[in-house]
Amino acid sequence: MSDTRSQRDSLAGEPGERIPPEGKRRRLAWWERFRAAGGIPGKRLLLGLLAGLAGLIVAGVLALAGVLDPFEARTFDWRARLLAPSDVSNSVRLIMLDQASLDWGAKENGLSWPWPREVYGVIVDFCRRAGAASVAFDVLYTEPSSYGVSDDAALASAGKRYGRLVLPVFLGRETGQATTWPASAPAEQFTIKNLTQWVAGKSGLTAPRAAFPVPDVAPAAALLANVSQNPDADGVYRRVGLFSLFDGRTVPTLALGAYALAHPHTRMNLKGSRLRLGETRIPLDADGRAIPRWRSEKAFPAVSAAAVIQSELALREGGQPLIDPAVLKDKIVLFGFSAPGLLDLRPSPVAGVTSGTEIHAQVLESLVRGDFLRETPVAVGWILAALLGLGAGVAATMAANALGSATAMAVFLPLPVLLALAGQAWLGLWLPLALPETAAAAALGVGVLIAYATEGRQKRFIKTAFRQYLSPAVIEQLIAHPERMSLGGELRELTIFFSDLQGFTGISEKLDPKGLTRLLNEYLTAMTDIILEEGGTVDKYEGDAIIAFWNAPLTQPDHALRAVRAALRCQDKLAALRPHFRQVVDKDLHMRVGLNTGPAVVGNMGSSSRFDYTMLGDAVNLASRLEGVNKQFGTYTMMSDATRQAVGEALAARQLATVAVVGRAEPVAVYEPLWPETARKLAPAHAAYAAALAAFTAGDFQTALTGFAALADTDPAAASYLDRCRHCLASPPDAWCGVCVMTSK
Repeated sequence: MSDTRSQRDSLAGEPGERIPPEGKRRRLAWWERFRAAGGIPGKRLLLGLLAGLAGLIVAGVLALAGVLDPFEARTFDWRARLLAPSDVSNSVRLIMLDQASLDWGAKENGLSWPWPREVYGVIVDFCRRAGAASVAFDVLYTEPSSYGVSDDAALASAGKRYGRLVLPVFLGRETGQATTWPASAPAEQFTIKNLTQWVAGKSGLTAPRAAFPVPDVAPAAALLANVSQNPDADGVYRRVGLFSLFDGRTVPTLALGAYALAHPHTRMNLKGSRLRLGETRIPLDADGRAIPRWRSEKAFPAVSAAAVIQSELALREGGQPLIDPAVLKDKIVLFGFSAPGLLDLRPSPVAGVTSGTEIHAQVLESLVRGDFLRETPVAVGWILAALLGLGAGVAATMAANALGSATAMAVFLPLPVLLALAGQAWLGLWLPLALPETAAAAALGVGVLIAYATEGRQKRFIKTAFRQYLSPAVIEQLIAHPERMSLGGELRELTIFFSDLQGFTGISEKLDPKGLTRLLNEYLTAMTDIILEEGGTVDKYEGDAIIAFWNAPLTQPDHALRAVRAALRCQDKLAALRPHFRQVVDKDLHMRVGLNTGPAVVGNMGSSSRFDYTMLGDAVNLASRLEGVNKQFGTYTMMSDATRQAVGEALAARQLATVAVVGRAEPVAVYEPLWPETARKLAPAHAAYAAALAAFTAGDFQTALTGFAALADTDPAAASYLDRCRHCLASPPDAWCGVCVMTSK
């Protein structure tokens, strides 16, 4: 490697290689052609439209695969919570059997669960006394009372006295024993005009089975209503069916049944995709489901069942009620369970868990207010996605810089959200959000990439022109600050790395040019990857030699540790690759590394037209010399005392010698860095080496010879001292200072 060595010795001040004039002309010609092509607005508009189309395709594929459905559902829940009205019509009241009611019943009356149905009759009587418009019970009575027939009869009597009580029936495909309408159920039919024609071919609206109230309770009801509802695929109740068919009869949902009894003269008919209740128009989907405008879970304050029962009993005895009956006058009352142990809890868009009765109240409130939401046709979502995707793609590709790209994102990413919120808040529309948002985001992504390809020409030109000469970190600084592409340097403390392959000249003579190139590329790639991972800047390659440094251009307080760690990792990597390389060159490859820490001038150096980011100074020369000094001690990694001091205790090391290198008058202590695990394993041998080195330094050559000889078979560094000790014993030096003088580079 004498040829490479001579080139590296000139590093203290000489600039790097020059780009051939022909190569320069080709690069500039390419630059001008590309700039001209990218500067055509019409082309960028076309690229923007293509970006929008790509975004639409991405969103479409995800939508058709069903990936966006869960996200769309979650965005609806978020919108429902955000836009939930807190005001209500004051037409709906809830009476809830809550935990406090259960506790009161057990403590004051010794009532165990289930309660006697006579107690529910008291609630019905209070509503009748109050003049409630109708009452709907969200409680199934499909089994006889455990308190006997008289208990069922008490509830039935209360219902008959009131005359506007809705009791539930559960319609399903597998639940329930009844397949026909029982004789005990109310005979009067609930009717919706044009229903027969509307449900033609819609088998999902017809239930084959049902669970009815027991015959002793059924006479209490003026109307039976269905409480069976199917949630969306994720288990959340967002849509509610308003009616079903069983045995040829129309069965309303609990909310619609209560509304119908409270408004007996309201005519209902189906026309198109809407259910008309007088002047109210309710949008329906193909399964007869509607989407209520979900209100805050706190919009329906409930009255405790215990308070209602106590009030009715007090009024019967001429006492003062806890609740004024006037609060229920002309109200539609829903009664149900909210105590956690009664398990009537379901998820809704506005609450993680809510009672089923409150869901019926949400539907009833929308019936009263006539403000059901309308789900837009599927085509609307695709049209929005196309418009937003194309707009986002064009905006992103037309952006001239990072600020323009950020502006495009700031406009088009929130735009689908704002449209969806506005549509729901002011138009009562459930506009799709997931599909347009995905299309816009994907189009922006593609558009930014295209903008990068068309508007990032200067960045790519700099990278193309200088990537062979500068580290990636320097290139990024040049991109951010092109004005720095001028001559100049600064004095900084660097840790410098020089490496060389042992005996590479002989190796190169055995390989043809292609084989030699493959070997070098594989070796240099493996070593360079480690250097860059440790934050180093690769200055240049000189044949098989690698020159690198740390702490420039970016400041690295731990630059010495990074450099030494990189050297040790490179040695480990080469050891792992050694069997592979042996198959190629029929011998083992070994690498020598020299490391030094000290002040050096680093910066852009060269001519005004061509320069290199490199370093120069005495510290650089010393690192180069230490790489060669390895040969004198049989070692492969050597660092100066300055580097050792900078590393501290983070890594282990042993002192090899104090040397005086060629071209440098002042001697320097040199060390071999070690992984801590390696140092622990070799601690006894290294202690013996240190003792022999101390004797050698003190001039006790016989003791040193004995110590080194004991280690020579396993330690090349100790073996290197045998001839020195014998020479000093044969010809004792006149003035001994313990320094090993290197006579060659």
